[in-house]
Amino acid sequence: MSNHNSNDAMSNPITEDDIANYLANTPDFFLRHAELLAAVQFTSPHSNRAVGLQERQAEMLREKIKSLEQRIMEMIRHGSDNVVLSDKVLRWARSLIMASDFYALPGVIEQDIKTQFAVPQVGLRVWGVSSEYAGLSVAAEVSEDAKVFASSLMEPFCGLNTGFEAVTWLEEPASVASLALIPLRGNAGNPAFGLLVLASPDPQRFHSGMGTDFLARIGELVSAALSRLK
Repeated sequence: MSNHNSNDAMSNPITEDDIANYLANTPDFFLRHAELLAAVQFTSPHSNRAVGLQERQAEMLREKIKSLEQRIMEMIRHGSDNVVLSDKVLRWARSLIMASDFYALPGVIEQDIKTQFAVPQVGLRVWGVSSEYAGLSVAAEVSEDAKVFASSLMEPFCGLNTGFEAVTWLEEPASVASLALIPLRGNAGNPAFGLLVLASPDPQRFHSGMGTDFLARIGELVSAALSRLK
């Protein structure tokens, strides 16, 4: 019988997982064998010298704290960036509200987006404007397909330039690698009355996986400002 058990042990040797599971399920093991904790030695990854269990645990805790500090600093930095961005948006919104020259407003919007948010190229079209603003470049003819496409967008589109009509509204369409297309509408669910295009030669500037909340806020501000042309 003992030989049978011995053969089983040799054919199924105890693994590290077996030991780990035993210790995890037998928490009082080290209470009964406290001398092992003092005797266990590890090689420190920092000094290549043997250290005790407590010192190694302290090293691991310091490494974890350092990692957490880095994550906190990154969160603070992102938070600071967001505050700066929010301030820019609020100042820009104030300038749009205060604008009294509606003829110059579209050009001001395009230039503000370029300078405030570092966008290389900005294009803008609106349709259905009142007759007194029909001569503005922003009211230039747009195809029905482009209007339908704009109305189909329930949120900003971001991605690579695959030959969108809106790219032809820009000064240098050949240099556009990625773009954001932002529908302009009076209220959610209404057909779009315009389309804002932000473009960059960097293919990663407006990628398909990016968040669009900030772009949507820009669209809302531009929509509110340009609704005065209708």
